[in-house]
Amino acid sequence: MKKILYVFMLLLFAVGLVACSDSDAQGSENVSNETQENDANSKEENRNANASEDDFFILATTTSTQDSGLLDVLVPMFEEETGYQVKTIAVGTGKALDMGKNGEADALLTHAPASEQELVDGGQAINYQLVMHNDFVIVGPKADPLGIKELDSLKDVFTTFASSEEGIFVSRGDDSGTHKMELSLWELAGVEIPTGQTYQETGSGMGDTLKVADQKAGYTMTDRATYLALQSEMDLEIVFEGADELFNIYHVMQVNPELNDKIKAEPAETFVDFMIREDVQEVIREFGKEKYGQPLFFPDAN
Repeated sequence: MKKILYVFMLLLFAVGLVACSDSDAQGSENVSNETQENDANSKEENRNANASEDDFFILATTTSTQDSGLLDVLVPMFEEETGYQVKTIAVGTGKALDMGKNGEADALLTHAPASEQELVDGGQAINYQLVMHNDFVIVGPKADPLGIKELDSLKDVFTTFASSEEGIFVSRGDDSGTHKMELSLWELAGVEIPTGQTYQETGSGMGDTLKVADQKAGYTMTDRATYLALQSEMDLEIVFEGADELFNIYHVMQVNPELNDKIKAEPAETFVDFMIREDVQEVIREFGKEKYGQPLFFPDAN
């Protein structure tokens, strides 16, 4: 009996040693990952600390380029290659264009061609270049209580939203490129925008608006890239897509340095050239394929 007990104690001791070894290995791995992250942060802080004020410039952009993660890839590439540092301000396209008009940004990356052209025609923006496109989609709860999946046209979709006494359409309501497109589709359908509880505005970016729609089990219109980037966090799914009117075009441009002497023309021009360069366009083409099984944007500059 004592021999059996002795063997059992030896086995317990051996198991304990293995567990400690695994724990130490995991701990070492965590410390290694933390060290690498700290090193990366330190390099970024050192690069910023060593950069002069002339090396920084302001990029005002729509939220979709930020929420989709595209700028998380492109901005570090640009900074590493050129030495310039980008201060990215992600707001609705309307706000971004206002910043350009008021000389509060140096470069713009937006997706409302008609409003952008007004800045170009007014001389507030120069070096206006086509970068890429994707499309807008209508998303909603999987149960689709309004039956949007069964409809054949955008006119039918928005007429249904306008006439329904149930269901909620969540709008960005922030004068962004997406909001401008949504307003044009109500007009295209020839219906009035609903009032009351069936139509709610967030005044926020695309990511936040999608989350509100998800919480309320409502419908909203989104660019496909932001939806795919956040899809795993929500229960919303695409209920309407593919109409020609849902084409979504992005342009990059410089703010005219003649507006005021604080606008930084050189880094802004360098950024525009970077965005339309063939190898960067290829990065845009590949972005999202591995993670989402499809590209989030389609390059158009070349």
